[in-house]
Amino acid sequence: MPDIFSKFSSKVSKISGSRYAFLSAILLIFGWIISGFYYNWSDSNSLFINTITTIVTFLMVFLIQNTQNRDTEALQLKLDELIRSSQSARNEVLDLEDLDEKELDEIRKEYIKLAELAIAVRDKKKSN
Repeated sequence: MPDIFSKFSSKVSKISGSRYAFLSAILLIFGWIISGFYYNWSDSNSLFINTITTIVTFLMVFLIQNTQNRDTEALQLKLDELIRSSQSARNEVLDLEDLDEKELDEIRKEYIKLAELAIAVRDKKKSN
């Protein structure tokens, strides 16, 4: 079942992000506007479009989140591979996504110090 959902969500995300989906949404809006004039902007006309957009939005949130989670995980694995394969890299950063906020702040401060040091060295070279 999870594999079917992953494949389904990938396809729906790809389709919903296409220009054809955007054009279809525009056509749906124009169709709703035209039907509004035809039905004299009745409550059922407004209820129809509100219901459709609510349902589509609700379902798309889950599908897009699933796709985003998989994309993020794939990107993380690629970055982990690059870190692992670099001899000068610090392998302890391979699992940063599993750390809590305090631990991430400590590591961020270390990198800020390294960046400041690199800027100071660069500025010193420029002045010489």
